[in-house]
Formats: sequence, C-alpha cells, structure tokens
Amino acid sequence: MPAEHSDPRPARSRARLLDAATALLRSGGPSAVTVDAVTRSANVARATLYRHFSSANDLLAASFTSLIPPPPMPPEDGSLRDRLTAIVVAWAESIAEAPTALTAMSWLSLGPDIGQLAHLRNDDPASPEVRSLRERIAQQYSAPFDVIFDGPQAAAELEDVDRAVALALLIGPLAFGRLSTLVEFDYEKVAVAAVDGFLLAFAKKPDGTATASSTESEGA
Repeated sequence: MPAEHSDPRPARSRARLLDAATALLRSGGPSAVTVDAVTRSANVARATLYRHFSSANDLLAASFTSLIPPPPMPPEDGSLRDRLTAIVVAWAESIAEAPTALTAMSWLSLGPDIGQLAHLRNDDPASPEVRSLRERIAQQYSAPFDVIFDGPQAAAELEDVDRAVALALLIGPLAFGRLSTLVEFDYEKVAVAAVDGFLLAFAKKPDGTATASSTESEGA
C-alpha cells in the first residue's frame, strides 16, 4: 500500500481543524470562524489548513454541515394532520433550541465572505463544501415532507402540493419566530396553527370543488 494512503496524519489534522472550527462556530457564530482563530485553536499551520480546505468559507461550510442534525422524519402511523404536526413540532423544537440550519441558510444567502489570504481566496459558491452544505439543508427541510406528500394519505386528502409553498407555510412561521425579537413566542402553538392553515389551504373539498390555492394556481 502506498505510504501516503497509510499515513494517518492528514486525516488527524483535518479532523482537528474541523473540530476547532465547529467549536468556534458553536460559541461565537460564523464571524468567529477565522483562519487565525481556527489554526491557533487547532495548533495547525495556516498552510496545512489550505491543503484541506481551499478557503475559510469551505471550512465554515463543512462545520455547518457537521452540526446539522438528521431531519425529523414523520411517524409511520396516524392521520395526515398528526403526522404533519409531529414533523413541524419537531422542527419547532430544533429551531427554538439550536437553529443551525437557519444560521447556515442566512450565511449562504448573504454571500459568505470571510477574510483570508488574497492569493488563496476562493468564494466559488459551487465549491464542494458549500455545495454539500446547500444539499444538506435542502435535504434537511424537504425529506420529511416528501415522505408524506408522496404517500397515499396526501394523494387522497390534498390537492397537488407546491413543495416550496408548503415549506414556506409550514416552516416559515417558525423561522420568523427565531428571527424576530418577540420574547414570548410559543413555537409549538405556532407549529400546530401552521399545519392547520396548510391543510385548510390544500385540502380537497368533499364536493370536488377546487380550493383557493389550487384555483389561484390554475389562474396564474
């Protein structure tokens, strides 16, 4: 076996850098994850950091990716409302306590730009680490809802669901709660209200008439 493939040092130095960046991200937010702070905390040379991560943005994206938990999947049993509520309430708890995905989305949407060596600067939004973070966030939000919307309950009870609109209605109010300055924001109550509002908008009518949401879509 080639010597470079058996040398554990590159893996250890990458892990130390990622651990240091993740700790800084937890304690101080994205602005705390600088090249100097990470290399100092990990006791790793700056050149070593750039051998593993083409930019500080890539290192921060990898840190976010490592912190985003698996998505809360719906229970297999229960009514459509109960299963949707279980997902949205789980999201509410996650957003209220540790809004890592929301912070990562905000960082990405603002156009991440962390100071680094000019000749090593790489703000390519399509870099592997940033792309991986975008994919992880998309999967994080959509996967649990796809399980429900692609299932027989949704086919029987709902009009065709625009997934982007669904996420906006179901997750948007929770994100607002986290981003707002409201001191008393009942995440669970808002989660239940969001589910009921979504079902009201997309539910099939017993007489076969279109809902307001589907009528607007057809007229667009």
